[in-house]
Amino acid sequence: MMDALGRARLSLEGLSVADAFGEQLLHIGPEGRILALDHHTAPLRKKWMWTDDTAMALSIVETLAAFGEIDIEELAYRFGQRYHLESARGYGAGAHKVLDAIYCGIPYATAARMVFDGQGSCGNGGAMRSAPIGAYFAGDLDAVVEHARRSSQPTHAHPDGAAGAIAVAVAAALAFAGERDSRALLETVVERTPAGPTRDGLRRAIPLLRAEHYTVAAELGNGSRVLAADTVPFAVWCAATHLDDFAGACWACAEVGGDIDTTCAMAGGIIVGAVGADGIPADWRTCREPLPPLSIPS
Repeated sequence: MMDALGRARLSLEGLSVADAFGEQLLHIGPEGRILALDHHTAPLRKKWMWTDDTAMALSIVETLAAFGEIDIEELAYRFGQRYHLESARGYGAGAHKVLDAIYCGIPYATAARMVFDGQGSCGNGGAMRSAPIGAYFAGDLDAVVEHARRSSQPTHAHPDGAAGAIAVAVAAALAFAGERDSRALLETVVERTPAGPTRDGLRRAIPLLRAEHYTVAAELGNGSRVLAADTVPFAVWCAATHLDDFAGACWACAEVGGDIDTTCAMAGGIIVGAVGADGIPADWRTCREPLPPLSIPS
């Protein structure tokens, strides 16, 4: 049986491959994207670069490996260090400001409130990286909620930013714990997600379980506003309705547009708990840029 860190690593694998897949489709040009989407043929000509979604998830897995929990100070430090080394991974404008401040020694609680007039971010960045937390603590939803909340704090001071991180982590925990019923998964995610716009969107996703993905994205959002509330409900719906189809979920995310790499990353980090590493297309794993070794103190 896979241990907690093994589960977190597996979630990271699914997250990173899906992230890189989505990023490739954003950068192959309109003609290439149309052909890829029409034929469900991924561009396999070169290595697929992963983005800030994976970079921050790497820091989460490293923190879990080193401490067995999310230590907020340590996670903030790792976020800042990794950002400083590779700041061109697709970070958003707010993330640049917050992470640069953290790297320069400003306390994370201060840095996280340097955006949106002191309210902090309610963006999707906390959620894009949180699936490995759910995988690590699968079987203990109280721990999942607490550590996902902690993981959001270095960059997302707004409560709905934390809600997004919690929702994705809970969905991943359920998939890794063996939940295969789409409705039951969504209902539990809603139950565990704090009140606010993200939870409202997740609740609206439940009666849409049999709808087409285009219809669902039109109702819930596709991440184009880069908010937790605009991204997480569709990504979790997509994962819940594709628990046996990693590639199908990624193509659904790609077809509705928006923040493709992020919706793919969220869905991929969840679904891999149901399909395992063998459920990820082998050529996608080969194309994904290699992940660096985890940096864990001995």
